[in-house]
Amino acid sequence: MPFRENAPSGAPVWFDLSSSDPERMRDFYAAVFGWTYEVTGEEFDNYVMFRHRGHDVAGMMGKPAPEMPDAWNIYLSSDDVNETVRRAEKAGGSVILQPMDVGTIGSMAFVQDTSGAFLGVWQPKTHRGTQIWGEAGAPYWVEMHATDYPAATSFYRDVFDWQIQVTGDSDDFRYCLQIVDGEQLAGIMDATFLPPGVPANWHFYLGCEDVDATLAAVEKHGGTVNMPPEETPFGRLAGVADPGGAGFMLTSLSDWKSRS
Repeated sequence: MPFRENAPSGAPVWFDLSSSDPERMRDFYAAVFGWTYEVTGEEFDNYVMFRHRGHDVAGMMGKPAPEMPDAWNIYLSSDDVNETVRRAEKAGGSVILQPMDVGTIGSMAFVQDTSGAFLGVWQPKTHRGTQIWGEAGAPYWVEMHATDYPAATSFYRDVFDWQIQVTGDSDDFRYCLQIVDGEQLAGIMDATFLPPGVPANWHFYLGCEDVDATLAAVEKHGGTVNMPPEETPFGRLAGVADPGGAGFMLTSLSDWKSRS
């Protein structure tokens, strides 16, 4: 789906970077992925809008506290952010940021799910979220690594009304998909393989025409490679971080979303 006007309720809808050096990160993502950007001004605390082929793809803001690490935030869509937060608390999650209006463009909140992962909630108004998907330089897949897989699957089913399709249920590989109208939109992986102290987390994949060339560009412009490229049944994958340390994944443009 190269272009999407509206995200289904409960689906990944937006990505933004919390950065210690927004000016440097603007240049990094422009150089590596060809993104353009616009600084919105003081009304929105100089929030940066990244665009890909003229369409909104992601955002960026300065870190709210210096002790926080640079990180990408992932938001799920909500028809009613107040109700979603209420349901998150009822399901055993925690509210990190109470619902708030962002001008006339939407309403947001931050929660922590029952497996420990942090997540944004976005109720769109005039800002409908990420518009370009599934191509080079755009989000290709969104995935959660759950240290408590049963708790995570129950949370997203109860809070966001996920229709879940299990694609792996063995000790070696447990994985499920969020399905909306037959389309795969996000996944949850049983991540008990994570080292002690590493929390459950959401992350996303950006599509690449050439993963190895993109890795070279990441390093040339000050980023790092966290996971060397490898061939998998789902394409060529790699993990990287920008110069501020915010991590994300890269994937080749293969039809790897079918995990059944």
